[in-house]
Amino acid sequence: MSAIERASELPVSTPQERGDAARNRLLLLDAARTLIAQRGADNVSMDDIAAAAGVGKGTVFRRFGSRAGLMMVLLDEDERAIQQAFLFGPPPLGPDAPPLQRLLAFGRERLRFAQTHGALLSEANRDPDTRHSAPLAVMHTHVRVLLESAGTTGDLDAQADALLALLDADYVNHQLERGLSLDGLGDAWDTVARKLCGR
Repeated sequence: MSAIERASELPVSTPQERGDAARNRLLLLDAARTLIAQRGADNVSMDDIAAAAGVGKGTVFRRFGSRAGLMMVLLDEDERAIQQAFLFGPPPLGPDAPPLQRLLAFGRERLRFAQTHGALLSEANRDPDTRHSAPLAVMHTHVRVLLESAGTTGDLDAQADALLALLDADYVNHQLERGLSLDGLGDAWDTVARKLCGR
């Protein structure tokens, strides 16, 4: 089994639930999405979400474990979509393109993702239990496989970590606040990726 096939099997979703638990979970997710869209993630408390969903605060913590856990579940659907695109989609992101082109496309796609979901990603990053999550493991494996396929030598894990640091939501947000553009951040990603691949 290839590394990409192993990565595609990593879990990114919570298990299926039934009955009242599933109904409460959907109510909480809908309430959280609505409130975050209206106020931003930093201005929404677990109490706000529970009240909007019509459940007790304890239900929120039983469903998601923590605020960061809730943020990870909110990100799950979009994380799955981006994983499908880079693991199985069309080029240049998907497997029918050369490794370096895929790496460049991946960086730019993930930068857009970090900009779009910055508040949720930042919130999830605050909890050590969710910071090193299954989606991050999939991305790390993907970047490492592409570096190896492009002929990169040396410590591929460290190089993958270094590249992924450029896609961290807090880093991206900080750079955008400093006046850099998403295209500028993409160009920086391209430069580092090309150097690591000897281009």
